[in-house]
Amino acid sequence: MALQPSSRVEDYLNDKLQTAADLENLDSLLVDVKTQQGLLRQQLQEAKHNLADNTKASESHSFALLQQAQAFKKQQADVDRRLLIVTQSETSDDAIGKFDADIRILQKLDVARSYVELLAHVEDLSKEARRNFRSSPQAALQPYLRLQKLATALKEAQIAAEDAAPHLVDHVDQTAQKLWKQMKDAFANDFEKVLAKMNWPGKNVKLSGSLEQEWTDGVERLLELQEPYGHPIAFRIIPFLVSRDRAHSYMAEPELDAQNDHVQPSEEPIVLLPIEVMVKPLGLRFQYHFSGDRPTNKLDKPEYFLSHIIGLLNQYDKFFAVHIQPILRSRFRNSSLAMTSTFIDSTSALITALLPMLRQKAYSIMPLIAKQPPLLSHFIHELMSFDISLREEWGYDGGCGIDGWKGLTWESIIDDASSGEIDYDSVEPSTTKPTNGAIRVNDLLETITDRYRPLPSFSQKLRFLIDIQIAIFDLFHARLAASLEAYLTLTSSLSRTVHGVSRDKSTQPDLSGLAGMERLMRVYGSAEYLEKKMRDWSDDVFFLELWEELQDRVRANTDGRRKNVAGDMSVEHVADKTSAAVADEDAVGGALFDETAGHYRQLRVRAEDIMVEHFLQDLRNAIKGYGRVNPWSALPAGQEAEEEDAPLAITAELDNTIQLLQSYLSFLAHALAQAPLRRLARQVALRIQGFLWDHVLMRYTFSVPGARQFQRDVHGIWEIVDRYVGVGQGEMGMRRLREGLVLLRLHDGEALLKIGVDGGLATTGGPQLALGDVKERLFRSNESGREVLGELGLEVLSEGEARSVLERRVDLNG
Repeated sequence: MALQPSSRVEDYLNDKLQTAADLENLDSLLVDVKTQQGLLRQQLQEAKHNLADNTKASESHSFALLQQAQAFKKQQADVDRRLLIVTQSETSDDAIGKFDADIRILQKLDVARSYVELLAHVEDLSKEARRNFRSSPQAALQPYLRLQKLATALKEAQIAAEDAAPHLVDHVDQTAQKLWKQMKDAFANDFEKVLAKMNWPGKNVKLSGSLEQEWTDGVERLLELQEPYGHPIAFRIIPFLVSRDRAHSYMAEPELDAQNDHVQPSEEPIVLLPIEVMVKPLGLRFQYHFSGDRPTNKLDKPEYFLSHIIGLLNQYDKFFAVHIQPILRSRFRNSSLAMTSTFIDSTSALITALLPMLRQKAYSIMPLIAKQPPLLSHFIHELMSFDISLREEWGYDGGCGIDGWKGLTWESIIDDASSGEIDYDSVEPSTTKPTNGAIRVNDLLETITDRYRPLPSFSQKLRFLIDIQIAIFDLFHARLAASLEAYLTLTSSLSRTVHGVSRDKSTQPDLSGLAGMERLMRVYGSAEYLEKKMRDWSDDVFFLELWEELQDRVRANTDGRRKNVAGDMSVEHVADKTSAAVADEDAVGGALFDETAGHYRQLRVRAEDIMVEHFLQDLRNAIKGYGRVNPWSALPAGQEAEEEDAPLAITAELDNTIQLLQSYLSFLAHALAQAPLRRLARQVALRIQGFLWDHVLMRYTFSVPGARQFQRDVHGIWEIVDRYVGVGQGEMGMRRLREGLVLLRLHDGEALLKIGVDGGLATTGGPQLALGDVKERLFRSNESGREVLGELGLEVLSEGEARSVLERRVDLNG
């Protein structure tokens, strides 16, 4: 029995010797077997050798570990013995506790020593600066700059240390601020002495020789003090930290946006220190002429003090351009402030320094004229003319670049940090939500209307309407339009290049996703709200009567004898501000707010288009991954027969799209009225339909389970749209895709027109058509195809599109 071959040997021989002819190859077969046997023996010897080497290495490693463990135990025992001796303890645990307590005490002492050293260093820097700023101002700047840099570094480190050592940080900061104030006062006093030698601001200003160098050194010193270590934010923070004593009650303290490194809109532009010192005597002269009972201080003559400011610009702009401009260009041209006009342009810097006295005057007279409509109208009109003069004639932008300067008029009316927030509570839930700013503008203008409604003079009423109400509407429209342009600039690569906007996303507001949509919604909601308010006002009895009287005056002036229709306002001027129908004899209808409401309508339409494009851009990024998956033609094992009742999950690659639709539509459903919401949703549905049709349905072939899965995915999109937009809106926006799914899922003997929630199909009780018959009639001719599509209730698909859908079915074309 032992000599009998095993079954494996028998199988081998049966495989190699199947015929008599195979016996001729017996010798070669024996040679191959012996060769294989030799190789196996060689491999066995190598394996034994490797095993012996590994065993030896393992034993050596184990012995080394054992020696290390014994050495560690010996060292541990020595440490324990020493610890017991040092701490005078009886057990190791007691010794470790006492040793840790001593270490903590030493750490605290080390921290305390560092605190004392830091405080001593701060005090040394402060003393050094105070000791030198009288005898050598330039030498005093160096310790101050180090102190300011230390204070800033401590603030940054405190954030990482979870607000540790707040008292230390505050002490260093207060020391730096106090030193800055002292140095600023000292440098300013020295500079004032130089100005006195120059006869500033007299008519014969002398600036030559050593006096010119002394004046230049004073300017440079104050600028260097204002820029502690070259960071642009310092220009925004430091002057306000130590100059609050000169701030007026109407000025809010600055708020720094930590994410965007810029000052919030409520903050005024920064005044450069040397120019602030030079403007100080001009401010005293302004206060002398336009305060108290001076003849020049009249409530009905705001043009007096406004023209005085323009006069100062005309008088001193040339001096600043010749002497200040080179210094500003040299200091700021290579810094991040090189594109900020209030730092790099002497004229803008001078205007910025003159505006505070003007703001104080404007805010002081506003309460006095608020209840006197003629005075208020005249003041707003003059202030707006002043703003236009600064912008257009002097090129002033307040350092805001492409956003532009809003002007003193705007600051006096509505400038507020919360004006851009959407107000969800002040209007009906079913209407589009405006911003706080839009509501405040409307409330302000309604109040103004109530104040000038009783006026008997038509000219006064019309001037109030044009110079105040419509002018304020135009200001707010400009602000909304600027916000829209800023969005386009920050989101368009071409615009960013043209306007020189930084590519650093950390310095720009986040305009992606819902943040960008909310910003666009502010513009759209405000424009629609005020447009509707103007339409409502046009139907108000007061404005109807004003319109009728205006029309009567225009018709009475057909002979052209009277050039103006009211006061100094011509027909063309009134028509340009109110309605073109004023100057058109053949026009029918018209209203006082036609032109302004038309501008808001154009802005609303444009904002809606950009909202749609923003939505679609994010949608394209979210859905493109779904077009790259292709499980549609696969037939899983055991799934050849479709199980209509089994629920399906949505394809994972569509999850991003579903989440994006849900977040966007939930926000828009809360912020938009039903009509614009449906318009926007329809555009989105059409874009989704186009993508799914071109990149999925017409690109891949579909088995029965694949078609059912695709149908379930589409229905998942419809569910989201229906939830927020309205029942049936999803299918309504994708009628072509819906009918394509009907043909893709059509079975023998069914006219399947309704898609179930779980992805299954339900019949409508229509005609029973064989699938083969539908295909044959559809491909026979266009006329036959139109007939069968009509019988199936498919109204949108063309014959060619229907044929293309059937060609995607594996079961019909496999």
